[in-house]
Amino acid sequence: MSTQITIIGLGQIGASVGMALASQKQIVRMGYDLEPAVVRKANQLGAVDKASMTLSRAVKEANIVLLALPVDQIQETLELIASDLMPEAVVIDTAPAKEAVVEWARKALPERRYYIGMTPVINPIYLMDGDWGIEAAHADLFKNGLFAIVAPPPASSEAIRLATELATLVGAEHMFADVVEIDGLMAATHLLPQLVSVALSGITIGRPGWNEGRKLAGRSFTKVTDPTVSAESAAALASAAVHNRKNATRVIDTLIAALNDMRAEIEAGDIKALEASIAEARQGRMSWWTERWNANWAAKEQGTAVEIPTASEWMGRLIGGYRPKDKNKK
Repeated sequence: MSTQITIIGLGQIGASVGMALASQKQIVRMGYDLEPAVVRKANQLGAVDKASMTLSRAVKEANIVLLALPVDQIQETLELIASDLMPEAVVIDTAPAKEAVVEWARKALPERRYYIGMTPVINPIYLMDGDWGIEAAHADLFKNGLFAIVAPPPASSEAIRLATELATLVGAEHMFADVVEIDGLMAATHLLPQLVSVALSGITIGRPGWNEGRKLAGRSFTKVTDPTVSAESAAALASAAVHNRKNATRVIDTLIAALNDMRAEIEAGDIKALEASIAEARQGRMSWWTERWNANWAAKEQGTAVEIPTASEWMGRLIGGYRPKDKNKK
């Protein structure tokens, strides 16, 4: 008996899931995207077995519906497909603001249709890839990657099983996360870098001095401002930030505190303190990159099988420990 997965949104994530499932002959891959050119490209890449021009037909026989969509499109899509979903159908989203989507799904989905949230973490070999959208799709996008799974009530055990099996079939590990935890993590690692990019672009490009500054802007400026154009659309980023506003404002405040500490060290001419701050950040970044490249979440280099940390453990390590420096402490 075959299983149908309907992939709504054939960008990098959606098309990559379809490509990764190509060898699974028991799975029928139905595709849907608003852009006909994207659907044609998905067909060329072998990301789908068939495509539908309407949402209704796309989901009608689906066991799994994957919403690989930005946050600003999810609520409307849930409302449009709800009445066409089969009993026991599982709706999975990949958006970076889970608490809002959980509430939308609760209101939109009929009984015996279940919502599962999944947050994909991609193969490290593609982290520096300059492409986006379907041009950035790869069959091995999730190899050595991770899916964080949110399974709020009333998700059934079968729905959870389907989600974990999907993660395995596309080549990823999985971990279970609480809605609040995953939104906190995504605010720090997904939203904040993009918002920093937007802020830096906004205070430099087109401002007084930019006529000459644009000639001098180099590698660092290019890398930091790249997410302004290469990540999510303006509507998607704005929606993700607003629908995760508690965490977004918290991590912005934490960043402001860190910048204020650096500002104080610079203003005081305290080279040693500033050097120590920079060295600590550099070491942390290099350690993370080594772990990320090796998919080394559980100290694999020691040759032991250790469980992947829970989302709570990751969140504590990531953003729970920063405190503004005591300016009276030598």
